[in-house]
Amino acid sequence: MIAEFGLAALWLAAALAALQLLAGVLALTGRGEALAGIVRPVAVMQGLLALAAFFALILLFIGTDLSVKLVAMNSHSAKPFIYKLAGSWGNHEGSMLLWVTVMGLAGAFVAFVERRLPEPTMLATLAGQAFVSIGFYAFLLMSSNPFERLDPAAPEGNGLNPLLQDIGLAFHPPTLYLGYVGLSVAFSFAIGALITRQVGPAFAKAMRPWVLGAWIFLTLGIAAGSYWAYYELGWGGWWFWDPVENASLMPWLAATALLHSCGVLAARNALRAWTVMLGVVAFSMSMVGTFLVRSGILTSVHAFAVDPERGSFILALLAINIGGALTLFALRAGTVTEGKRFAVVSREGALVVNNVMLSAILGIVLFGTLYPLVAEAMGAKVSVGPPYFNPMGAIFLVPMLLVLMVGPLLRWRRDSFSRVGKRLILPAVLAVLAAGVLAGWSGIGVLPFIGIVLAAGLAIASLLPLRERNFRRTPLSVWGMVAAHFGVAVALFGMASESAFSVEKLVAVRAGEATEVGPWQVKLVNVEPVAGPNWTALEGVLSASYQGGDETRIRPQARSFWTPPQQTTESALLTRWNGQLYVVLGGEADDGRWQLRLWWKPFVTLIWYGGILIALGGLLALIGRVASDVRRIVAREKIADRRESQGR
Repeated sequence: MIAEFGLAALWLAAALAALQLLAGVLALTGRGEALAGIVRPVAVMQGLLALAAFFALILLFIGTDLSVKLVAMNSHSAKPFIYKLAGSWGNHEGSMLLWVTVMGLAGAFVAFVERRLPEPTMLATLAGQAFVSIGFYAFLLMSSNPFERLDPAAPEGNGLNPLLQDIGLAFHPPTLYLGYVGLSVAFSFAIGALITRQVGPAFAKAMRPWVLGAWIFLTLGIAAGSYWAYYELGWGGWWFWDPVENASLMPWLAATALLHSCGVLAARNALRAWTVMLGVVAFSMSMVGTFLVRSGILTSVHAFAVDPERGSFILALLAINIGGALTLFALRAGTVTEGKRFAVVSREGALVVNNVMLSAILGIVLFGTLYPLVAEAMGAKVSVGPPYFNPMGAIFLVPMLLVLMVGPLLRWRRDSFSRVGKRLILPAVLAVLAAGVLAGWSGIGVLPFIGIVLAAGLAIASLLPLRERNFRRTPLSVWGMVAAHFGVAVALFGMASESAFSVEKLVAVRAGEATEVGPWQVKLVNVEPVAGPNWTALEGVLSASYQGGDETRIRPQARSFWTPPQQTTESALLTRWNGQLYVVLGGEADDGRWQLRLWWKPFVTLIWYGGILIALGGLLALIGRVASDVRRIVAREKIADRRESQGR
């Protein structure tokens, strides 16, 4: 009955989405003004029904109901509880149900709390959200039903992909989806503003918290996914420009540009067309990523669907949503007034430069991701990887980082470099010193060299907006900006240092033999069998000492899962303040020696610490904005109450 309840809730949610769209459109056209009052309640109810459907799926996975096809294919009675739970979204149908659930709840929350926009714009926004939702409901109900029954029930389940049986991957997809679907709200706001021609500060203020929230979740999701790939796959890298990785990066790039553009429109009534266009582009990149990962066009641990029919359905949704939005923008762009002007040398000007650079990087990533797929469709095999992405991206990343150092110090509307030049002396000196130190190092590539130098300058420049401020009175939004920009410097330093100074060694040793990698001495003590809840493994016991110091035991594993059968490597990581020792256990040779792959990666952890700092900066800014809005609403209500009491 749980499966039937979930399916019924899904059908009802889809019906309410259709009603929400119809009522919103009729209310806007003036032929159904009486229907305007039901749009918000219907949106709330739709979100609750979608949540009920997803909760039903979770219960089916927790109870291992093997009469449900999705459970039988992606779970197992012996699987640990956390992975039974994660199995509900660690597959194609479940992940798409999670998508529509988050989208429904986001629309419900907008309908429930948003009161700043004119009512016609709000109706158009909720109608746009319903339009997008209907497509995904149709996709689930017609092509990817998560509640499909098996008759007879399976005797046992296949189990979740062992690579996904990791605590990081249990929470990485939901985090990304919160980001993706948050951008769908920004998309709907942009559509609503275009339809009603109400592109102004009020629209930007309503959209900004959603963009900021989506951006925070995307940042955390990308960082978590990067770290998972780093320690779980055993290849020693944290980013490979894989199409699935790029599918999450592209919305983040667009959301970063949208976030800054939205702030300018909200505060200074400028960049109106930029903001609307980026609102469309950001969610469009989420849709492109969904197509790449869910259509079966890619082979990846993340790519669940292999049915061409599903790919065609998603492609049709992509064409309708993106094509329709771009057509609407083209028709209404002329009605979007320019907004207030500003000088080239101003904070707005710096933000425009950075938006252009981010858009260019987005174009590079999009081209490099899609080109091999197009070439393969035409019968040619083409590989596009780091040799393309790294230098091409750096062409635009370097000037963007230089502007990032200066931009927060500039005044709004108009300024001059001569005024801020003195403040930049310290960052420039530190960057020059870093360049001087690195010049004596041999073997450092051009890009890592530039990265470390820029990171040194940006780290100091990011703190300069706090100069001469009273820390207690400094707005949280300023603290958020400083934390996020400092996080960029930290992450950049980690990326460049790992690339410049990593040491790799592949050896074969017997028990009792030692080897060295960088400043570490590593000795293989023995290899012993161990067992987990649904796997067995050979575990290497190694002792590691840094520069002859105390020994620490580390235990890499080579695991064998039986549901489904698969071999995985569990790397062993030993972290110090200045980097990580990374060890992977290989197979045993005929002569009794064991293969070991070892890396010493200086400052690699700063990549993810920087990502956390960036997300923390976004969270501080979000809290500051929400608190400011609440104070403004409370003050407005007090004034209204005072006037009402005076009128009596």
